[in-house]
Amino acid sequence: MAKGTPATVATARAGIPFDLVEYDYDPAADSVGLAAAEAIGEPPARVFKTLLIEADGKPVCAVLPSDREVSMKRIAAAAGAKAAKMMPVPAAERLTGYKVGGISPFGQRKPVPTFVEQAAAGEAYVYVNGGRRGLQMRLAPADLLHGAGATLAGFAA
Repeated sequence: MAKGTPATVATARAGIPFDLVEYDYDPAADSVGLAAAEAIGEPPARVFKTLLIEADGKPVCAVLPSDREVSMKRIAAAAGAKAAKMMPVPAAERLTGYKVGGISPFGQRKPVPTFVEQAAAGEAYVYVNGGRRGLQMRLAPADLLHGAGATLAGFAA
């Protein structure tokens, strides 16, 4: 695999089919996910972003369409917590082993409970980060759920 990242290696080892799409990452973009969607010519609802959240102080991973925002109240409820907030960037990077803008739900340094926004179920395929800035993985939503050990939940605002 020429584009080997921990994400692509973990996904391939799990036997999950995926395609890779590279694009020019724009570090100055207001929204990394929206910029990725535009760069690869896909609707933002199909290009998912990966966010690290602290739910009652414990890490969880939220994967949702790049044109949506996470409801902290809803992600807390999905995680069985009372409150949630965004994890600070340095902590997210240490925990996952990825740089922000390149965080994938696959191959993270320390696996954490992962939740995928239920909107994914309505798509034939979705994109998630491939483990580095400028690399997206295209795969079926069912494969995303299975490979990431994720739970489908409604947490987008």
